[in-house]
Amino acid sequence: MIYYLKKHLPYLFLGISILLVLAGGYVYYERNNSVATPVVKKLSVSKKEENKKKTVKVDVKGAVNNPGVYEMDDDKRIIDAINMAGGLNNLANTINLNLSRKVKDEMYIMVYTTEEIENYRNKKTNEEVVCAASECVCPDEINDACISKEENTTKKEENTTKKEENDNKTISGKVSINTASKEELMTLSGIGEAKAKAIIEYRNKEGSFKTIEDIKNVSGIGDSIYEKIKDNITI
Repeated sequence: MIYYLKKHLPYLFLGISILLVLAGGYVYYERNNSVATPVVKKLSVSKKEENKKKTVKVDVKGAVNNPGVYEMDDDKRIIDAINMAGGLNNLANTINLNLSRKVKDEMYIMVYTTEEIENYRNKKTNEEVVCAASECVCPDEINDACISKEENTTKKEENTTKKEENDNKTISGKVSINTASKEELMTLSGIGEAKAKAIIEYRNKEGSFKTIEDIKNVSGIGDSIYEKIKDNITI
């Protein structure tokens, strides 16, 4: 037995060494794996929190099918909130609402009926009313869905520009013989449909009139007609 052990002692030591190395490797692996796992989980939770959308609650009232408080993602629009509330009913009128505005938490959205808007307009009979009020503010001033004064100012500026363009056709009540339509020219004394067409054909062919006297170059318009209209025309 002693002889056998002495003969195989090197192999015994080798086997024990291999077992120790394997055991050490296993312990090292387990130790590192147990530390890394929580980190991976923590990172995974963090990403989920980042990707999770924020939500808001909005209060939808008025002419919708299912008024109430609704929770929705904060990247939605007022039209989405109205749709969540069952959509507009048959009495609804959204002329004074900005349906494209993004929702925000605790937003108050009131959808008015056509009758409510008309009743409010009747109080503003001396003013030009675009929406429910002269400045596009709603009868209920805390309505977060209502078109703002700033938005309405832009509309007024656009309308003013259009009005100025139209005013160029008539200056101080005078008809511009260079830009007036057939109907506008026919408002002049002695100018019927035929002569109005002749004026338009002349300026299209010869170019704009340089002076009001040049209108006498148009066939059918002589001194007598010119005397009647000269105070009412301009170039």
